[in-house]
Parts: sequence; C-alpha cells; structure tokens
Amino acid sequence: MNYRSADLNLLKVFEALMTEGNVTRAASKLSLTQPAVSNALRRLRETFDDALFVRSGAGVNPTRRAIDLWEPLSQSLHAIRGTLDVERFDALRSTASISIAMSDYVSGIVVPRLASKLSKAAPSMQIHAIPNTLVDFDKVLADNKADFAISVYNEEVQRPAFLKSRALWSPDFVCVMRTGHPLARADRIPLKKFLAARHVDVSLLGKTTPTYDLFLHSRGLQRNLVATVNHYGAAYEVVRRSDLIAVLPWSEKFEPARLAGLRRMPVPLEAPARIIELFWHQRHETSALHQWLKNTLLALFEQPS
Repeated sequence: MNYRSADLNLLKVFEALMTEGNVTRAASKLSLTQPAVSNALRRLRETFDDALFVRSGAGVNPTRRAIDLWEPLSQSLHAIRGTLDVERFDALRSTASISIAMSDYVSGIVVPRLASKLSKAAPSMQIHAIPNTLVDFDKVLADNKADFAISVYNEEVQRPAFLKSRALWSPDFVCVMRTGHPLARADRIPLKKFLAARHVDVSLLGKTTPTYDLFLHSRGLQRNLVATVNHYGAAYEVVRRSDLIAVLPWSEKFEPARLAGLRRMPVPLEAPARIIELFWHQRHETSALHQWLKNTLLALFEQPS
C-alpha cells in the first residue's frame, strides 16, 4: 500500500466493518448507504490486495490479513481521536446497552458489584448477562453477540489472535456438601472416600467432562460422578437436598454467603489454579465506551488498567 495514494477515509469504513461485523450496521454507523460501504470495501480490497472480510451468516468475518492490520490501525485511529475529539465518553449521560457472556457463577459475583457501581457512575446504562460456555465464547465475541465475556479459557485450544484479555480473580476448588452429610464430620476427606462418594458437577454444555475430572484423569484417578447440571445454582441445590457432594469454584473474598448452610472442605487433591478473565474482541480497542467499562470492571476486582 502506498501512503501517498491511499484514501485514508477508507480506514473509517474498515474500522466500522471490524467493530460491527455487518455491512448494513457499518453503513448505519457511518451514516452511509449500504452500496457506498460495499464500494468502499471493494476499494479496500484493491488497496490491500486481500478480501479482508468474508461473508458468514448474516455478517462478515475478518480475514487473517484484516486481523493483522487491525491492531496497528486501531491504535492509530484511537490516538487520532484522542487528539481531535473534544468530547470524551460521558458515563453519566450514556444510555448504552452492554452484553457480557458469563456463567451464573460469574454473574452472581460480577453483576451485583457492577450494578452498584453503575447506579451512580452510569445510571442509564444497561447491562445484560447472556449464557456462556467455556468452549464457544470467543465465537460469541467474534460474531458480535456480546461486548465482553468473563470466563476461564480452555488452554488446550489456541487463543485466536483477535481475543484480548485481562485477569480478574482466581477461585479455588473446594468440596461442598450439606451440613448433615456423613463426610462433613471430619476436617478433611481421605482421597479414597472422596473418590467413592456420589458427586454432582457442572457441565455448561451438558455432556462435556467437568474440569476437575480432567485433572483427576491426568493423575489416573476417577471419581463417582453420578450427575451433571448446566448451572452452578442447580449444583448448590442438588447438594443442599441430597447426599451428593460437589467440587465447585470458591473465592472467599467475593462470595462469603454463597455456601450458607453448606459445609465447605478442601479437596484431597488441589487442582491447578483457574483464572477468571475479562475477554473482548480487539475491534473494540478504539471504543471509548468499551474502554470505560473495561477499566470499571478491572477496578472492581482491583486489577490495574
């Protein structure tokens, strides 16, 4: 690409297509007609000698070349806006609607804190929690179905280049049972009794192997897993109303009341730490709204931005 012959206005179209993932929405964002955006995309393809965006369902997905271009271009556009724009993001006046993909476990920790913060800092902003699984939230972000995801990443799968993240907190695995459970009398459960006990666990997709079982299998061990549920809240209720026990994430700093009426004990084998992270698509790097909410979430969990 020759800088002198380039039409820099095309970069605004490139940015809109990256952030919206849809030609019609990009046109609306830029106050242009759809044919005008399609024509600009044709010129962008000629300029960079690449398709840049390919059709996917009702939208478009960036090619590898577009993803590589986006990070430096988004940073440059962000710097230009910071220099030229007089107005900054005004949280007090914002009526934005933000969606965050997360499990009910994460939602129970994040939403009360975020709602309390927004009631003063951004009273007209709307936050929507949408269902999340460990295996597909990156696709949810890529398809622009959520602004953020808060989850654990499955490190057996390579992270896509567009996925950006920051750590929020790291929960422990604990063994949970009803207070009257026969195993609740001791301070610790012997490994043999733990493996033989009847277990329930959470599988957000239904029939996938829970994380703790993958850890046990790596040690050549297997517990007596007799039930899986697709919500953490359901797992707590199963434990409260039966003699099943569960291995669940726990963070005393953020959820002291979640296990009310239940007995919490250390697991016989401590699994590797799980890190709950805030994820977003790199196309939002230039959005003042997304930057503000990202920094707000990091501050809630005392992570420097």
